[in-house]
Amino acid sequence: MLTLKLITEETERVIRGLEKKNFKGAKEAIDNVLALDKCRREAQQKADNSKMEANKMSKQIGTLMKEGRREEAEEAKKQVAMLKEQGKEAEAMMQKAQEDMNAMLCQIPNIPYDEVPEGTTAEDNRVVKSNLRECTETDTVGNWNTNPENGEAKLPHWELAKKYNLIDFDLGVKISGAGFPVYIGKGARLQRALINFFLDEARESGYTEIMPPTVVNADSGYGTGQLPDKEGQMYHCERDALSLIPTAEVPVTNIYRDVILDESELPIKNCAYTECFRREAGSYGAQVRGLNRLHEFSKIEIVRIDKPEHSKESHKEMLQHVEGLLKKLELPYRILLLCGGDQSFTSSICYDFEVYSEAQQRWLEVSSVSNFDNYQANRLKCRYRRQEDKKIELCHTLNGSALALPRIVAAILENNQTPEGIRIPKVLVPYTGFEMI
Repeated sequence: MLTLKLITEETERVIRGLEKKNFKGAKEAIDNVLALDKCRREAQQKADNSKMEANKMSKQIGTLMKEGRREEAEEAKKQVAMLKEQGKEAEAMMQKAQEDMNAMLCQIPNIPYDEVPEGTTAEDNRVVKSNLRECTETDTVGNWNTNPENGEAKLPHWELAKKYNLIDFDLGVKISGAGFPVYIGKGARLQRALINFFLDEARESGYTEIMPPTVVNADSGYGTGQLPDKEGQMYHCERDALSLIPTAEVPVTNIYRDVILDESELPIKNCAYTECFRREAGSYGAQVRGLNRLHEFSKIEIVRIDKPEHSKESHKEMLQHVEGLLKKLELPYRILLLCGGDQSFTSSICYDFEVYSEAQQRWLEVSSVSNFDNYQANRLKCRYRRQEDKKIELCHTLNGSALALPRIVAAILENNQTPEGIRIPKVLVPYTGFEMI
C-alpha cells in the first residue's frame, strides 16, 4: 500500500497518479486518509498527555500522605483515575483511527510512474517493441495494423489438439469442469518441455529456483495485494482459511514478509514453477475458448527483491529475459507498455508480452512484467538495512511471467503447422525428444 509519508509529503502527486489510474474518488480517498491520520495523531497526543499527567500526580500522592494531607491525596487519586480513563479512551480512539486508515489504504491502488502513458482501456496501451517491425511513440494497440502474413487457412489450437490427441478439453470437464484441460501424450511432453526449458533459462540468468506451496493464508494474499482486491477471482478453502494461488508471485514474494534483509543480499532473484488457479468469473465466448483462458494452468514466475535505486535496472533485465525466451521459441511477439487505466492494482509500471495466434488472428498475452516500487513491500514489511548508515528502508518488489504456458502452447501449435504436422521449435527439441507432432 502507499506509504503515509508519500501521501503526506506529496499529496497532489498521489492524487494525480490515482486519477491517471482511473481510480474514482481519488481526492476524497486521500483526504479521508489524511483526516484519519490527523485524528490518530491528536488521539495519541491526548493519550500521551494524560499518561504523563497521571504519572506526575501519582508521584505527588505519596508526598501528600507523608505530610498528612490526606484529603488532598484522595482528591489526587481521583484525578489520576480520571486521567487514566481519559488515556484509555484516547488510546481506543487512536487504535480505531489507525484501523480505519489501514482499511482505507488497502483499498487505494499504487500510483503509476511518470512514463506510464495516459489511457483508460487496453486500446490505449503503447506498442513499444515487436519483432515484426520498428515501433514509434504513436503506436498503440488501437492503431496497430501490422500482423504476420496469413497464407493457407490455419487450424485453431483446439482443433489441432483434437486432431493429434494432445489435449482433451471434454475429459477435463468430466473430471473437474470447464477450464481444466487434460494434456495427453505429446501434449503433456510439450508442456513439461516448456516448464524445464523456462526453468533452465531462469537458472542460467541467475535465478534461484523455489518450490513453494500452492495454497496460502490470508496474510500472504494481503501482502502481495491479491486480497482484498482480487478476492472474487481466487479459489478459497474456507474451512482452513486458505486460498489457492493465482500465481507463484504470492508465495515466493511472501518469503520476505516481515524480514529485514542486508543490503549486500540485494537484488534477490527467485523463480518458481507452479500450477495457478483463477476463477475467471464472467469469462465467456470465443475469446476464451481452448487454452486462451483457464481456471488451472502452469506458469514459471520470476521474482526480484531489490533496493530502490536499482529496481528500474532490474525491471529492464527482466524484460530482456522474457523477450529472449520468445525469440528462442521463434514466435511473433510485441511488447506493450500499459496505460494508467489498464494497469493492475499494485503495479507502478507494467509491460505485457503478446504472441500472435495465426489461426485466431489475434494477439495473446503471455507475460506481464511489473515493478511495484515499495507498494507491496510496505504491506509485507519487507525491508533492508543500508550498509553505509544502517538505516532501514522498504525494498522494491518486481515480478513477471517467464512464461505462462497455455497461450505459448496455443501459439506454438497454431504458428508451426506444416503439411507434415506441427514443427517443434529447435530450442525445445532436446526437451521434447521429438521434432514433429
